[in-house]
Amino acid sequence: MADEEDETGFDDELDDGSSGVDVGHGRRKRLFSKELRCMMYGFGDDQNPYTESVDILEDLVIEFVTEMTHKAMSIGRQGRVQVEDIVFLIRKDPRKFARVKDLLTMNEELKRARKAFDEANYGS
Repeated sequence: MADEEDETGFDDELDDGSSGVDVGHGRRKRLFSKELRCMMYGFGDDQNPYTESVDILEDLVIEFVTEMTHKAMSIGRQGRVQVEDIVFLIRKDPRKFARVKDLLTMNEELKRARKAFDEANYGS
């Protein structure tokens, strides 16, 4: 069983400068620790996974998001990230592409449902 983590969300190790958000004095703010712990548990890990495992996964997630953002900024309109740019970047990965397509479809359905709900309640 993993040791209990400090509830502040900060990592005790020094930052190597490779990724993450600098909070000053060599410490990094952990952005996704809680979510990653829940995901790891959902995929069969211990309810309290080792902090080191969560930290490694978080480093990988931040590296992936940063890399994809830089790539997306370099295509399409320079300096801006648009949904189409992300879809273009993942088009060759069938699992990611299918998931993004599902999420975008769901987002559109939710927008339509909210609009219909607002119109029914406020009579536009």
